[in-house]
Amino acid sequence: QVQLVESGGGLVQAGGSLRLSCAASARTLSTYTMGWFRQVPGKEREFVARISGSGGVTIYAESVKGRFTISRDNAKNTVYLQMNSLKPEDTAVYYCARNFRIPSTLAADFSNWGQGTQVTVSS
Repeated sequence: QVQLVESGGGLVQAGGSLRLSCAASARTLSTYTMGWFRQVPGKEREFVARISGSGGVTIYAESVKGRFTISRDNAKNTVYLQMNSLKPEDTAVYYCARNFRIPSTLAADFSNWGQGTQVTVSS
């Protein structure tokens, strides 16, 4: 069973940057498509970005395209989310997860959710 642990969240001013990390327990991380989602209280979990097992294919939500970059280091069993030009509306708990079905942007197609890391962007 793959366990995922997110880190790197924090408080940052608008326009600033953060880099989130998602460390996986499995040494076979390279076989999995991985994704980042975010959630604010009272709202559904929202897709942010997805990356293929090799790292060659990446998909982004329109709201973060051009500002966020998803990447991975399979040797370190870690997936990253570099977030630049942060906006107050990026404030959320960020989660990483494994895409266990066909490549998707739906939370229902992801599993092994981590505990999340809080990102707060002040205006």
